Amino acid sequence: MKSLVKNKLLIAFLPFVIAGCAVPGSHLTVDDDATSNQNIEQKVNILPITPQTISQYKPADLYSTANPALELDIQKYEYRVGVGDVLNITIWDHPELTIPAGSYRSSAESGNWVHSDGTIFYPYIGVVKVAGKSVREIRADIAKRLSQFIEAPQVDVNLASFRSQKVYVTGEVTNSGVLPVTNIPMTLLDAVNQSGGITDDAAWHEISLTRNGMTENISLYGLMQKGDLTQNRLMQQGDILHIPRNDDQKVFVLGEVNEPKMLKIDRVGMSLTEALAGVGGINEYQADATGVFVIRSQYDSNEGTIADVYQLDVTEATALALGTEFDLQPYDIVYVTAAPLSRWNRVMLQLMPTITGFNQLAQGIERTNNIYSDN
Repeated sequence: MKSLVKNKLLIAFLPFVIAGCAVPGSHLTVDDDATSNQNIEQKVNILPITPQTISQYKPADLYSTANPALELDIQKYEYRVGVGDVLNITIWDHPELTIPAGSYRSSAESGNWVHSDGTIFYPYIGVVKVAGKSVREIRADIAKRLSQFIEAPQVDVNLASFRSQKVYVTGEVTNSGVLPVTNIPMTLLDAVNQSGGITDDAAWHEISLTRNGMTENISLYGLMQKGDLTQNRLMQQGDILHIPRNDDQKVFVLGEVNEPKMLKIDRVGMSLTEALAGVGGINEYQADATGVFVIRSQYDSNEGTIADVYQLDVTEATALALGTEFDLQPYDIVYVTAAPLSRWNRVMLQLMPTITGFNQLAQGIERTNNIYSDN
C-alpha cells in the first residue's frame, strides 16, 4: 500500500518536473503567443517571402546603361600643369631657345621643370606662371611675350613628364600603386585595367572611391559585368580607389540543416536557395519547413528595431524557386527552426535520465517494502 502511494506521488510530481524544464537548443518562432511574451514584434520586422512580396526585397537590377555626362567630361578634358611637371618648349627656327646644341639628354632631363611656386624660367621673357594652365594657354602666353623679341614666333608646348598629379589604386588588384594623371583622360575602369585587373579575392560589389575627403561606393560588378557605365568615373588628382577583399562577404547557415556552417558569397552573389544547398539542405526529419528564416541586422535606435526577419515557407518544395530570387547580404543569418516534435524529443531526451532515476528509486522502495512486509 505504501509503495503504491509513493509511486503515485512520483507520477504526480513528474509533470511539475517537465513543466519546469526549459527546451534545450535554440528555436525561432513568429507565433503570436511567443512574440507577445518576448516582445519580439517590437524589436524585429517579420517579413514573409511570398510571390507577392519577393519583388520588394530584390535590389535594383543593373543594366547596360550609357553615361553621356562622362562622355562629355572626357571630350572637354584638358590637362592642367602642376608643380613638378616637366615642359618641353620648342620655338621653330630658333634652336638656341630649344635644346642646346650638342646635348643628348632626353626631353624630361632637358625640359623646363615647374618649380614649387608654379613657374618656369624661359630665355628673353623670364619667369612664366604655368601652374593650373593648359598647354594651349601656356603656348599663347609664351608666344605673346616672345613676339616682343621674335617676329611671329611659332611656339609648341607639350609635357615631357607628368609628375604633379597622381591617383592611388589599393587593395585587391594585381599591381596596386600610384598611377600618373596625364593628358589622356583616365576613367575608373582604366585605372583598374592599368593596375592589372582585380584578383580572385576582390569584393567587386562595393569598391570605394575617395575624393576630397568624401567616399563613394561603386559597384565594379555592375560596371564590368553588366555594362552599367553610370558606375564609371573620370579620375582626378588625389583620388583613392580601393578594392576590398571579400573576407566579410559571408553568411551563416544554422539550425536544422544537414551541415551548419559559414558560406562565402562569390562574385555574382548568393541566393537563399544556394545557401541552403551549400549546407546539404534542411534536415527533413527535424526541421520545420514553414520556418526558414533570414535574420538581417537592421539596428535602428529611433524605432527600437534590431533586425529584419524574412520568413520562407518551403512546405511545398516549389517555394525554393522564390529562394533563388532572394539575394543574401554579408552577415545574414539563415536559420532553419526545429519542428515541434523535434523540440519535444529534445525535452524527452533531457528527461530520460531523470525518469530512469525515478523508476529505479520506485523499484528500490518497492523492494524495501516487500522485505519489511515479509518480516
